[in-house]
Amino acid sequence: MQKRALVVGLGIAGMSAAIGLRRAGWTPVIVERAPERRTGGYFIFMFPEGVQAVADLGIDEHLHTRNPEWRPGGNSWSVDRRGRRKPALGLLDAPSGVAAVLRGDIEAALWQGITGNETEDAVEVRFATTPVEITDGAGGVRVLLEDAGTGKQYREDFDLVVGADGMRSSVRRMVFGPDEDYLANWKAMICAFQLKEQVPSYEAGDSIIVSRPKRAMWVFGLADHAPCAWLTYRTEDIPDRFAGPSIEQVRAAFSGMDDEPVVRHVLESLEQAPDHVFDSIHQVKMPRWSTGRVVLVGDAAWCMNTYSAMGSSSSLRGGAALGVALREHPDDLAAALDAWETGLRPYITKQRRSARVKQQRFVPSSRPVQVLVSGVLELIRRVVHRRLAAGFTAAKAAAPAGTAR
Repeated sequence: MQKRALVVGLGIAGMSAAIGLRRAGWTPVIVERAPERRTGGYFIFMFPEGVQAVADLGIDEHLHTRNPEWRPGGNSWSVDRRGRRKPALGLLDAPSGVAAVLRGDIEAALWQGITGNETEDAVEVRFATTPVEITDGAGGVRVLLEDAGTGKQYREDFDLVVGADGMRSSVRRMVFGPDEDYLANWKAMICAFQLKEQVPSYEAGDSIIVSRPKRAMWVFGLADHAPCAWLTYRTEDIPDRFAGPSIEQVRAAFSGMDDEPVVRHVLESLEQAPDHVFDSIHQVKMPRWSTGRVVLVGDAAWCMNTYSAMGSSSSLRGGAALGVALREHPDDLAAALDAWETGLRPYITKQRRSARVKQQRFVPSSRPVQVLVSGVLELIRRVVHRRLAAGFTAAKAAAPAGTAR
């Protein structure tokens, strides 16, 4: 009989793990607390590691990317207190191989991968279903599941449980312990959503940065989609940030800046947006990602937080690598999980540490830090843009006569 695995969570980590498991000869079953598959989602970067994992999972033909075409002078702008814009180093300018996508783009490609065009190879997905109790034993894992629609509870046995249910993972709480044992509070907040239209006077594919000490606003322009906004600010009183309506909290955080045209447009767009993400920033730090027949993947195991910009790439890589480890150790689950973690942890540790440096770029902690970061980024921008401009000119010269670019 094929070994069965319960995957908790229908996000990027969960679907990646399910495809990896299926490729290793397992039968995955995904349970998702939401009543239906989520679509849309805010803008994220997919780094070369994620792009490679997409290929390894066999879903690259389904992934739609949205990189705007680079033009001389660049697509990114930094806006100062007087509203003056100047060229900035865009996050898509370097390194090469970075893909601009919406979270929904990745999840749509993964969905194609797990449904298999509704063939017999499709992964079973149970919506509105959550684990209530997980009992790990020598011969398997017994899970008490609950159907949110009917309230019915039932027990089912699996050979492995994969917790892919995010930073505040219920699987982690049930098996490894309370959130406070693993969540590191970064004393910062984020709000992300899709704009209805670009900021006036900017091109559709432009990205805009309005950065001040302890608060910043980013607009990411896309090739064939309305831009996405990303707002972040530092705060000491995280619990109080959830005390009132999120939009009011964001407006209060950016008070004094709302007379600036870019900020005003983004805040007005937030009030009109059909949905948005509003949450505190944490990292998840665990000494080990598995115990017995239960393993955590993605944000549940190693959330590096949004400042790292590596969440989706690491989740894709983690799911693909889990499948490889299980395939290479078909008869020894403990050895497979050990090999998987040994191979993946150095990469995760490196990215987690870099998040502190990246945070200063996204939202500087003080005015001196802002000046220092801006100066360093400007030096890098000049070098990078010279290279990109040279490549643009060479490509245009090599294009056949009459070819539009």
